[in-house]
Amino acid sequence: MEAEIISVGTELLLGQIANTNAQYLGERLAELGIDLHRVTTVGDNAKRLRSALEAAWERADLIILTGGLGPTEDDLTKETVAEFLGLELVLDEAVLERIRCFFARTGRNIMPPANAKQALIPVGGEALPNEYGTAPGVWVEKDGRIVVILPGPPFELKPMFEKTVAGKLRQRLAGERKVIKSRVLKLYGIGESHAEELVRDLIASQTNPTLAPYAKETEIQFRLTAKAGSEEEAETMLACLEEKVQERLGRYIFARDAETMPEVVGRLLSVRGESLAVAESCTGGLVADWITNVPGSSGYFLGGVVAYSNALKEKLLGVPASILREEGPVSGAVAEAMARGVRTLVGADYGAAVTGLAGPDGGTPEKPVGLVFVAAANGQRTVSERYEWRGSRLVIKRRAAQATLNLVRKLILGLQD
Repeated sequence: MEAEIISVGTELLLGQIANTNAQYLGERLAELGIDLHRVTTVGDNAKRLRSALEAAWERADLIILTGGLGPTEDDLTKETVAEFLGLELVLDEAVLERIRCFFARTGRNIMPPANAKQALIPVGGEALPNEYGTAPGVWVEKDGRIVVILPGPPFELKPMFEKTVAGKLRQRLAGERKVIKSRVLKLYGIGESHAEELVRDLIASQTNPTLAPYAKETEIQFRLTAKAGSEEEAETMLACLEEKVQERLGRYIFARDAETMPEVVGRLLSVRGESLAVAESCTGGLVADWITNVPGSSGYFLGGVVAYSNALKEKLLGVPASILREEGPVSGAVAEAMARGVRTLVGADYGAAVTGLAGPDGGTPEKPVGLVFVAAANGQRTVSERYEWRGSRLVIKRRAAQATLNLVRKLILGLQD
């Protein structure tokens, strides 16, 4: 079964909201073994929506539309689909009664007349119950194709898909369903082109499973995808490919799937019963924020210091005035002194530090905006790394936070260069 998604809503085109529905549906369709080939976004315009439907009708077995099921005049999805399919819209009394009950249940005893249009269902179609809103979804089949219309709000769409649509699709796929499983390997410390070069032969020879690199803001990702007759078979295929990737890129791989760098560092510290403290300058507390976003971080994170001024670096963290004067606050020597200082101050097993120029001003030819030094220290040694990035102030801060935590990870594991 090949699928397409048509997301309806001018607010999506204007960038006022993110299209999280398409992301969610893409994941769920993959789990069901359904190939999603395209996602199209159109505004609240019947002509353009019909054009998108005509194109999808020629290519897909399953067309899912999201949005445009509200009671206002610009909510045109259901009407456009019915007109395209040549189906009359008729009032579904049961649906109308559910809408009235929804208003009564939420303390509004009178249903506005405009909401009655939401009870109109294409002839031959099936209304899909909406537990969290007034707009029912619609399931329509014609000429061997399935058209599913879902409400736009994610808190309405997701329960409707989980409780109704997914089950109907499983029934339709019974006996021929394929499982699509993906795994994401996350890398740090290597560029996308270099990483791709090291596994180029695996990419060139791929058919199933497949391997694809992606450059993210703070990491490189490789997505491994397998299609098989069962989850067990797909997992075996993924494990085999992952082993080959690990042989080439293992020293750079820090996590799989949804796990983040702060979670990885926290897990490593927890397993060892060790603790961490951080000293931050240019990131302004972002590293500590990331660490404490992880549940259970109080078990290994003792605290942090935001030492923005040179005076605080010297008085609180013990950074020698001579180093600040001779090397400057943005330097490897200062980062290392900050890491040792916060470790001693807090009494942690590991200390980490970051100092840099996040911009947009303050750079010089010798020390340009984007120059960052990170450091990590334990009782035996102190290590530091130098980075130079381009991007906005927030991008540089996020990259600096990731680099700081990665250096802690490397020190814990003995992977430092």
